[in-house]
Amino acid sequence: MRIGITGSEKALKEWQSRLDAPSSFAYLQDTQEPIDCHILIDLDFDQHTERLLKYSQYPNTLFLLNAVTCTLEAAFAQHHLHHQDQQMIGINAWPVCFQRPLLEACNPFEIDITPAQWSALGFEGARYCDSRIGLITPRLLCMIINEAFYTVQEGTAQPAAIDTAMKLGTNYPKGPFEWLQIWGIDRVYTLLEALYLDTHEERYKMAASLKQAWLKQHIG
Repeated sequence: MRIGITGSEKALKEWQSRLDAPSSFAYLQDTQEPIDCHILIDLDFDQHTERLLKYSQYPNTLFLLNAVTCTLEAAFAQHHLHHQDQQMIGINAWPVCFQRPLLEACNPFEIDITPAQWSALGFEGARYCDSRIGLITPRLLCMIINEAFYTVQEGTAQPAAIDTAMKLGTNYPKGPFEWLQIWGIDRVYTLLEALYLDTHEERYKMAASLKQAWLKQHIG
């Protein structure tokens, strides 16, 4: 079974950090080349949804597309495509999240994936959720990270204390600022912005201090 994977150098290194990651993955640097694999994983799909224009031409390839800050349905609509026979599911390919035995995924087109395919990918299977921006883990934890920024902004507590309180009080493996360190502020900022634009719910409205931290990183 030929498995291809495409993504930035950073995303690829994060994926390879999985202890049980198969070593038979072929890294595809140029997404313009013909696709000659049974399964293709796109770790950067969120940033390059235009790749659907090419992927839709390969109905016999199974595509696992990192779709956290967008949904597959929205990506199809954005590029004026209609889903026909394409085999595509959305996955959560954020660091740490894909190190679990079951991959967090959405399957809006009800694609069948065999146990042999999951095994070849290094997973026991998938834990499917509704197709929505943020899926489950990134959406919930980014909301908690945002609330943590509000807490610091209001002078209630400092980041280290908040991390400790979350781990001791809720038994979370990491605190919100530790998750931020792992994922990077770009991912968190982009997802919160997408969630608020999609829902206009106050719980996703970005804390001013988080936005300032993002601006400081990009402007200096």
